[in-house]
Amino acid sequence: GGCWHRCCPGRNNACWAPGARRARCYCDSYCERTGDCCEDYRAACRHAAVGCAVGPWGPWSECSSPCGVGSKARSRQVTVPPRHGGEPCPDLKQRRGCLGEHPTCGTAK
Repeated sequence: GGCWHRCCPGRNNACWAPGARRARCYCDSYCERTGDCCEDYRAACRHAAVGCAVGPWGPWSECSSPCGVGSKARSRQVTVPPRHGGEPCPDLKQRRGCLGEHPTCGTAK
């Protein structure tokens, strides 16, 4: 048993290995908080931890409403996914309010 090739980020109850006396030990990064890590967790998982990396924010979209209150959105991509209990990714999408001011907004129909 042991964690070699079984390391998981976050809390994942499916990420375990057989431990001493047939008891389960865990290989997810949450096991450090709960104290039920496999004996080789640090050697197998922590040294190989890779935190998430993201690219720059893209441009804001057009306002969702051509006239009046709406919203704009922008996003960014993951360039390096987290591995072996590394830091999780930050938000990949943002939204903010806007006021549509299309030239036809003030004209009567």
